[in-house]
Amino acid sequence: MNVTNLELSPEMMHRMGEAVLEAIIDHIRSLPDAPCSNLDEYPRVADSLLDPPPEKGCDFETLLDFLMKRVIPASITHPHPSFMGYIPGGGLYPSAIADFIAAATNRYVGVWFAAPACARLEHAVLNWFTQWMDYPNSTRGILTSGGSLANFSAVVTARKHLLGDDLRSGTMYMSNQTHHCVAKAAELAGIPGRNIRMLKVERNFRAVPDEFERAITKDLDLGLKPFLLVGNAGTTNTGAVDPLIEMSEVAKKYGLWYHIDAAYGGFFKLCEEGKRVLKGLENSDSVVLDPHKGLFVPYGTGSLLVKQGELLRRAHVMAADYIQDHPVPEGELDAADHSPELSRSFRGLRVWLPLKFFGVQAFRENLSEKLRLTQWIYQRFLEEPGFECLSVPELSAFAFRYHPERGDVDRFNRQLLKALVATKKLYLSSTRLNGKFAIRICILGFRTHRQEVKNAFEVIKTTAKKLEMSN
Repeated sequence: MNVTNLELSPEMMHRMGEAVLEAIIDHIRSLPDAPCSNLDEYPRVADSLLDPPPEKGCDFETLLDFLMKRVIPASITHPHPSFMGYIPGGGLYPSAIADFIAAATNRYVGVWFAAPACARLEHAVLNWFTQWMDYPNSTRGILTSGGSLANFSAVVTARKHLLGDDLRSGTMYMSNQTHHCVAKAAELAGIPGRNIRMLKVERNFRAVPDEFERAITKDLDLGLKPFLLVGNAGTTNTGAVDPLIEMSEVAKKYGLWYHIDAAYGGFFKLCEEGKRVLKGLENSDSVVLDPHKGLFVPYGTGSLLVKQGELLRRAHVMAADYIQDHPVPEGELDAADHSPELSRSFRGLRVWLPLKFFGVQAFRENLSEKLRLTQWIYQRFLEEPGFECLSVPELSAFAFRYHPERGDVDRFNRQLLKALVATKKLYLSSTRLNGKFAIRICILGFRTHRQEVKNAFEVIKTTAKKLEMSN
């Protein structure tokens, strides 16, 4: 019986690699002129994506053409220079090369002994994060698929340390602007939903420490066990930064674990403007950072740092007979002992390579630029008649809306957002703040510069005025 050879010849690998390289370069080169979103293309490819698996193979050029011309374009184009919706992702080219290297060499980094140099490289990346966040040498961390899994491990670590196995009375506290993944992580970690406190915020959507203290003392009086306080260093809704120092004082006073979700905002600490806004982040017991946001690397890259790193290990370590052969030397770390994951990709390389290639200063400059651009467009909205800003940007996101002379304001802004997205020149997203429909803008893409932001403001202003005249 003949068995198909799955090993390709060097010539075939060259041909495939060159075809992909040309397609990707063409894709990146054409991004500024491409539509910001193209979801109306999806129905045209939907049926072909439900085909049964083929018994016989197909030539690579046909498959690549199908992917690049039909599948990938039918999407929101997050790497676009004018994508300013949600929290933009990056997609640095050196990170793509890193992923190619990692996938092609296929090293196993779940345990130290399988690829010790790769494990050390990831440890080095986490050490850089530790230094940037002003955390101590006792810190240990993990690289995750994103903020959701990182927040999950943070909750698990706090729960294990302060509650042990008695989860029924454990209560945790966060503002109502905290990302929903934190409450989800808590419930997945076994915290009853009835014990998760979502507390009101002040007018700039920042947490109110007194609200936390009142909730904690009330729960203590009820015989419950407060164990976790969550702060935000850049909320998804408005980019708000909680009063981090005051929050740490409340947590310390009542013996709670102090966790900060800085998935979006944490890396702004690299630049001077961000350091001022994020003062007090170093007081936390743990912090979540998403390199696929503030470091512009591809989606699927999050991280968690825990100040008392041994507590992270105790919360996740588990032994098995089939991985007993290689003990971890002093000073080295097993990722699996600190994380829910055993099998995982070599995701640290996609962070290490661009930082080594560009240097930290390049990221510092880009992050500082995003803060300046946000302030520029915020001021334009304040000066332009008809527009209202519902939040004050502390980082690179805020919410606004337009007040037409007549008609329902919420309805008008829904129409405005729909019209803006339909232009395909810009992509924004929406939220609700104090019951009001609002349009969000977030400037974080590394391809987004002054001209794109100026163009965005003109598109928003022109579209709003045109829509008002037609209503």
